Amino acid sequence: MSELISKSGPLIILLAACGVVALAIFLERFFFFHRCSIHLAEFMQGIGNQVRKRNLTRALHECSATPGPVPRVVRAGLLRAGAPRDHLKEIVRETAQLEVPRLERYLAILAAIAYVAPLIGILGTLLGLVDSFAAISSVAGFATPADIARGVYQALVTSSVGIAVAIFSYLLYSYLTAYMRTLMQDMERAGIETLNLLDEWRSDGQIIAFPEVGLERSERELDRGRGEGAVAGERGRGPAKG
Repeated sequence: MSELISKSGPLIILLAACGVVALAIFLERFFFFHRCSIHLAEFMQGIGNQVRKRNLTRALHECSATPGPVPRVVRAGLLRAGAPRDHLKEIVRETAQLEVPRLERYLAILAAIAYVAPLIGILGTLLGLVDSFAAISSVAGFATPADIARGVYQALVTSSVGIAVAIFSYLLYSYLTAYMRTLMQDMERAGIETLNLLDEWRSDGQIIAFPEVGLERSERELDRGRGEGAVAGERGRGPAKG
C-alpha cells in the first residue's frame, strides 16, 4: 500500500479518503433507514382498530412508541383529529416535509463524492503526464522508459481509482435514494389513510344508532304513561262535577 501511494502521488490519498467517507455515510444512512422502516400495513391496521374503538389516546401512544417518520406523520394527524379535512391535510403535509431533511442528511455529500472522484482522477492523470514530460525535458529528450514510466503509472492509477470510487459512491447513493423514496411513499400513504380514518371516526361520532327493540320498548312505555295520565285526569274531574 505504501509503495502504491508513493508511486501514485498525493491524489491517491484524497481518493482513498473519499472512498472511506462514502462508505461511512452509506453505513450511517443504511442503519438509520433500517430503524425508520416499519411494516406499514400492520401499523396502520393497529392504529385503525384503536381509532374505530374511539381510543385515540392508545393510538397516540402507539405512534409515540414506534420510531420513524411514518408514526410521527400519523401522530400529527391524530393530535388534530377534530380539525377539518383540509386543515388536517396541511398538517400532515407539513409534518412530512419536515421529515424529508432528516432523510436526505449526508446524501448530498455522497453525490458530490460520486461527481468529484472522476475529476480528481483526471487531475492525477494530468499531473502524471506533466511528471513524464518533466522527466524527458530534464535529460534533454534522452529519457529512459523508466523515467517516463513513473508519470504514466501515476496517471493510470489515479484515473482508475477515481473512476472506481465514483462508481462505488454512485451505486451507494442510488441505493440510499431508492430506500428514501420508499420511506417517503410510506409517509404519503400513511397520511392519506390517517385522513380517511379520521373522516370515518367523525362520521361515526355524529350518527347515534338506537336498537329497534329499545325503540319499541320506549314507545310502549310512552303510551302507557299517556294512558295513566288520562285516567288520572278523569278521576280528578269526577269529584268536581258532584
